[in-house]
Amino acid sequence: MKKLTWLAMALVGLMAVAGWAQAEDLTINAAGATFPYPIYSQWAHKYNSMTGVKLNYQSIGSGGGIAQIKAKTVDYGASDAPLKSEDLQKAGLVQFPMVMGGVVMVVNLPGIGPGQLKLTNPVLADIYLGKIKKWDDAAIKKLNPELKLPSQDITVVHRSDGSGTTFIFSSYLSTVSPEWQQKVGANTSVQWPGGVGGKGNEGVAGQVKNISGAIGYVEYAYALQNKMAVTQLQNKAGKFMNPSLDAFEAAAANADWGKAPYGFYLMIVDQPGEKSWPIAGATFILLHKDQTDATKAAAMLKWFDWCYKHGGEMAKKLDYVPMPESVVKLVEEAWAKDIKVNGQPVKY
Repeated sequence: MKKLTWLAMALVGLMAVAGWAQAEDLTINAAGATFPYPIYSQWAHKYNSMTGVKLNYQSIGSGGGIAQIKAKTVDYGASDAPLKSEDLQKAGLVQFPMVMGGVVMVVNLPGIGPGQLKLTNPVLADIYLGKIKKWDDAAIKKLNPELKLPSQDITVVHRSDGSGTTFIFSSYLSTVSPEWQQKVGANTSVQWPGGVGGKGNEGVAGQVKNISGAIGYVEYAYALQNKMAVTQLQNKAGKFMNPSLDAFEAAAANADWGKAPYGFYLMIVDQPGEKSWPIAGATFILLHKDQTDATKAAAMLKWFDWCYKHGGEMAKKLDYVPMPESVVKLVEEAWAKDIKVNGQPVKY
């Protein structure tokens, strides 16, 4: 009897070692949005240290992530610009939100520190439309009478690659400025009226840091990491706000994911509320409905489930907003319904 017990224990040990070795050999490849890269990289590092599963994420922009998942060159794609239901159905994809955050304006102006410069929707739109060209323009001075604004050219910095951050920012400008909506519109890539480009959030941050008189838009973590001067923005309630986790959470609280169409398509810019940050958005995961590798499909869903249920505090430390439990439940119900291997739901 003792011998059988010992053999059983040995067998369990061998199975555990085999499972660990399998995890050590498993690599999940993904590509896409730069907006969530700071939190994705931290989650991946922590998860790898716990499970041995390797997560290779290329921060190449939302446009690249969409293209690569459609071409099946990655296991999953990531985009801040959600695809509409008809596009998902056509490509055989499922889509779900992973985390939420804020896009902020950063400037490089002599003597102007973080949170000192105030901008309104019309002024920001006119800057990006090329109508306001100098930092001492009367419209900017009126908002900032206490600041000594230089008589310096404004250099507008934007993304040069297909970008979900651009989609969030241009969607915001389209919402608050009829002229922007008519002349430029909202997309992952737009015809910018002027300015210089940078690849990725890191590229825009780098351009703004290197060009005196520059203004650009980046995900908040990049502004913090680069110690950049963020601006205040006036929200829908008329309040001037500094970017913060509380302000992002206030904006995100208005999102009704239960009423979103297939693929959870939902924009959360220019939300009501006195404490809401005006440029907020979610970042999304894209997966093929029909998976061919049961082991990898299960590993991916297990990874996403871990991020939802154990990555919240890490996300908040980087000023991202975790998805509420109610939304996670909706997402995981969608996985069970839509993601299949050989016609069967994926067990993870």
